[in-house]
Amino acid sequence: MNDQHWGPTISGDIVVIGGGSAGIGLLASLLKRDPQLNIILIEPSAEHYYQPAWTLVGGGAHDIRKTMRPMARVLPDGVTWVQAAVSQVLPDEQALVLDSGQRVTWNNLIVCPGLRLAWEKIEGLEQTLGHHGVTSNYSYQHAPYTWQRVQQLKGGKAIFTQPAMPIKCAGAPQKAMYLSCDHWLKQGDLDNIDVEFNLAGAALFGVATFVPPLMKYVEKYGARLAFNSNLIKVDGPAGKAWFEVKDAEGNVSIEEKSFDMLHVVPPQVAPDFIRHSPLADAAGWCEVDPHSLQQVRYPHIFALGDVCSTSNAKTAAAVRKQIVVVAENLLALRKQAPLPLKYDGYGSCPLTVEKGKVVLAEFGYGGRLLPTFALDPTVARRSAWFLKATLLPWFYWNGMLKGREWLTRLAKVE
Repeated sequence: MNDQHWGPTISGDIVVIGGGSAGIGLLASLLKRDPQLNIILIEPSAEHYYQPAWTLVGGGAHDIRKTMRPMARVLPDGVTWVQAAVSQVLPDEQALVLDSGQRVTWNNLIVCPGLRLAWEKIEGLEQTLGHHGVTSNYSYQHAPYTWQRVQQLKGGKAIFTQPAMPIKCAGAPQKAMYLSCDHWLKQGDLDNIDVEFNLAGAALFGVATFVPPLMKYVEKYGARLAFNSNLIKVDGPAGKAWFEVKDAEGNVSIEEKSFDMLHVVPPQVAPDFIRHSPLADAAGWCEVDPHSLQQVRYPHIFALGDVCSTSNAKTAAAVRKQIVVVAENLLALRKQAPLPLKYDGYGSCPLTVEKGKVVLAEFGYGGRLLPTFALDPTVARRSAWFLKATLLPWFYWNGMLKGREWLTRLAKVE
C-alpha cells in the first residue's frame, strides 16, 4: 500500500472508482496503451468476483469458489490501490471524499462502481434470505443455496421473480427458472412442482426476437408467467410472498402467494454517492453520452459498466466493448484530439434454457441484433453453452482482466 493513502489528500492523474469487471479491465487496457500512466484505483473490497457464473452455480454447473479471486491478484502492476469507499463526488472541485474523510483529487475520473442490490426494498427479505427456501443467484453467498434447494424440492410451489428494469443481466432471473426446471424434469419431479415466474414488467424479454424461442421453453417446463407482478414482501418461515400487481387499467392490488422455494432478484439502484451527486441523471445513474461514454456535464469524466445511464443491457459483455471505447476516448481527450470510438450499445445475454444449451442473445441500442457468429441467434445451441460455461470464464480471468481486447470491433467516429 502506498504511504500517501494516509496523508490528508491524495492526488492522482487518473482516478478510477470501482475494481469490478469494468474497473480492472479498463486499468489493464489503459496501461497496455501507456504503461507510464499514473492511476489510482478506489475500491473497498478485498475480493473480485466473476458474477456471470453465479447463475450456473445456482444450476449445479459451476463451483462458486472459482468465481472469486483476491483483488490484489487481479490488479494490474503499476496501479496505486486505495482500499476505501467513496462517500462523495465533487466534480466541480475535481475531488472525491472517501469514507475516512480523506480527499482524492484527479485530472481525469473514471466512474465504474457498478450498482447496488437494494435487498432492503423487499420487506422481510434480508431476515430470511438463505433460509426457508428463499434464495438468490445474485449473491455469492446464496447462489449455492439455490442449487441445494433445487435438489431438495420434489413437489410444491416454486416462484421466481424479476424486479423493474434496469437490472444486471436482464435474462438472469429467468435463467434461474430454466436451469431449475431442467433439473426437475430430468429427475421426474417437474409434474409435482407448480412453477411461476413473476415479472414486474410486461414482457418476457426486452428484445422481441428472442421471446418466441424462450416461450418454447416456458411451455416445455409448464411454467406460468405473471406479468406486472412485483415482489414487495416475504415471510420465509410462513412460506408466503406478497406481490404488487397492476391490471390493464393501471389499478394496483396486492396478491399473497405461498411458496416452497422462492428465487428473488432484488431491485437495483445506482450507488448513493452517484445518485446524490451532480453526475446523476433523474433516475440516479451516471449520465453519459451513450456513444462516447463521456459525462455530459463534465468532459474530463468518463463512466462505464452498470452505473451508466446508457440503455444497453448491464452485462460483462457490454463492459468488454465499453472498456475499449473509454480507453481510446480518454487518451484522445488527454491529447486534445477528437474522440475516436463510438459504443453501439452492445450487450450479450447467454440465456441458459437447459443444462447444456444456450440461446446466445447479442444486441445493441434499439434492440438491434449484433451477433458475433454467423448462426441463427434464436436457436439454443450446445456450442453456446460451451462458450458460456467454459470459454468465457477462462477468457475473463486470462483475457479481459489482462487487457486482451478480443471481439471488440467498434465503429470509428466519422
